Amino acid sequence: MQVFLQMLKCKLHGAIVTEANLEYQGSISIDRDLIDQAGFLIGEKVLVADMASGSRFETYVIEAPRGSGEICLNGAAARLGTVGDRVIVMAWCLMDAEEAASHRAKVVKIGPDGAVERVFDMDRGDGNEV
Repeated sequence: MQVFLQMLKCKLHGAIVTEANLEYQGSISIDRDLIDQAGFLIGEKVLVADMASGSRFETYVIEAPRGSGEICLNGAAARLGTVGDRVIVMAWCLMDAEEAASHRAKVVKIGPDGAVERVFDMDRGDGNEV
């Protein structure tokens, strides 16, 4: 029997919410540069964790203008965070145990000023970030 594990694929860590738009149909708008750096796909399902409130919700990625720095909570998600909150946006993937053993998720760490602080492959617990 083939078993697949759900593994963290990539994440934005500490992205700052720049807008909340209750009237939009749904999703999270993310600056295209951040989408590319993290490895998200347009329409990809993501889990968003608000570091201020602790709330978590699932939505999907849509593209905000490249270089805008935009992180916008749209639709119902606009009620789950406020402008200025820091969020973690995570995407997942399925892989077999052999792939999972060597997998390292891509992390884009956002600094307190909203700029990318660093991009790295997540440590697997061995103390080695790539």
